[in-house]
Amino acid sequence: MDDMFNPNEPLIQKMRILIRFSVRCLAVLMTLVILWGVVDVAWEIYEKLRAPPVMLMNISDILATFGAFMAVLIAIEIFINITIYLRDDVIHVKIVMATALMAIARKVIILDFTVVSPDYIFATAALVFAMSIGYWLVVRYADTRSVLRSEVENCFEHPDECGIEAADKRL
Repeated sequence: MDDMFNPNEPLIQKMRILIRFSVRCLAVLMTLVILWGVVDVAWEIYEKLRAPPVMLMNISDILATFGAFMAVLIAIEIFINITIYLRDDVIHVKIVMATALMAIARKVIILDFTVVSPDYIFATAALVFAMSIGYWLVVRYADTRSVLRSEVENCFEHPDECGIEAADKRL
């Protein structure tokens, strides 16, 4: 077997350290993006309420504010994805798909139906439907299909314990 697939290979271990450091840097940067997003939402609300007519927002102002709120919420979801990756060292498809659904919801909320074509609206509806079905399937079957990196590494260390029968016993 090629040593590059062995998790104990020194090059792989160094690359893992580098990747984990990079993910930590991304977490710090995402925190800054979230803080800037919150300041931007507050500033946008302040500007909209200060403009004549004072203390009133029209529907387009409200939708723009919702879009800004959703952008911050999406950034928070991405931050959660990053921190879960750091903790489990596994990409959780359910959380990634939930983030994608939130991003699509943001797009639908701020969509100006007077500007976009009907084809765009139908394509967006198809995307929402497909992502929703995909999310439902992942939520329904996620517990039976997840494998942690520690289990994979255990298979390298004790290959006799990693047959299909052993996997079936855990499920």
